[in-house]
Amino acid sequence: MRHPLIKLVIILLLFSSGLLSAQEIYEDQVFDENIRTVQLYPASSEFSAQMTAPVISLNSSLPLELHFDDIAFETDRYIAKIIHCDADWTSSGLKDPDFLQQYNEFTINAYEYGINTRIPYIHYTFQVPNVTRTGNYILKVYRGRKESDVIFTKRFMVYQNQVGIGAEIVPPSRNEDRRTAQQINLNIGYGNRQLVDPLNNTRVVIRQNQRWDNAIFGLKFTHIREDIKQLQYQLFDGSNVFLAGNEFRFVDLRYVRTRGRNIAKVSMEEDVVFAEAAIDKERKGLTYLEYLDLNGQYGIFNMERQNHLLESEYVLLNFNLESPKLPSPPYVLGSLTNWGKSPDAKMVYNEKKGLYQASLFLKQGWYDYQYGIQSDNGWNMESFEDSHFQTENKYEIFFYYREMGSRYDELIGYTVINPNMRRF
Repeated sequence: MRHPLIKLVIILLLFSSGLLSAQEIYEDQVFDENIRTVQLYPASSEFSAQMTAPVISLNSSLPLELHFDDIAFETDRYIAKIIHCDADWTSSGLKDPDFLQQYNEFTINAYEYGINTRIPYIHYTFQVPNVTRTGNYILKVYRGRKESDVIFTKRFMVYQNQVGIGAEIVPPSRNEDRRTAQQINLNIGYGNRQLVDPLNNTRVVIRQNQRWDNAIFGLKFTHIREDIKQLQYQLFDGSNVFLAGNEFRFVDLRYVRTRGRNIAKVSMEEDVVFAEAAIDKERKGLTYLEYLDLNGQYGIFNMERQNHLLESEYVLLNFNLESPKLPSPPYVLGSLTNWGKSPDAKMVYNEKKGLYQASLFLKQGWYDYQYGIQSDNGWNMESFEDSHFQTENKYEIFFYYREMGSRYDELIGYTVINPNMRRF
């Protein structure tokens, strides 16, 4: 029998080596292939709401609303639970009663069946209850009362603006980034909130186009102005710089009885709809072209029927990228594949056609996307899409603070900058 002390030493060594993780980092993930089109956004019937980040102010009169489809004939019992997280998306020290006035187990009772669609599905809707604390949250949905049978997790944030965030997009400080990148300069005014030891107790997060994979975490301020109560982030080392990328490619799936934009072919079979996207080509080295896009998001919309959520068909859409065979395959990237996390995002080379191809199962709507290859530094999209300083991007800045002796990170500042916004 192994001595308890030896067992403890082994466990401690595993933690220190990184083979065991002290806490789970929660992400946006779907664990059941029958669960499709998971969306969380401020409740609204406006099409633009679907592209809005799930970020609301504390005590907002506009709640967040969850939508998802289950590809099934019969309903199932789904339960939602809310988990409070720190700035690093690990579970915080708060207990359920600390941030909820209700029992933390919500049955998702609102559902409707798809109407006259080739692929049967059930559409579920859930209004996220109000919370009483700011910070990061995970909405975890599981089957029945078996909490381990998780079907998906979805991030959302609740803030209360107690600091002022001044942010702007400027040409990068480093000359090598001037043509391809965008720098985010920040000033944080804290006249309305006392910050104790801000160097260690504050945290800034910046994300581009609602992406978490390339978000900037943990910038440290360079100056503190006690006279005007301001933290200044005047960085010259490139740590506050994003590759600007390019405007997103798109496919228009709002139609199935005719071809939308960038759709080469649509075939309506008895039990499924097939579609073929137009052949895409590499954009590296091409002149920057300005046009409207959704910054990598998608929206469910149907131009042929009235009820977008219930009457839209699911389409098996084939993406085509013209390319010689590469050492590693490209992926279809954007919210439509959860930025490459979907297994279907990986493309396969068709030797005969000289194309990389991927088939995605998508509900009718408008979808933005780009192509990228996995690298040690995340997704390399520049080799296919190029990168231009002029590209219109949306940036969100989150400012977290942990009070001395507190058990959680408060989200006390949030702002959005999108100076060149161009939308439908």
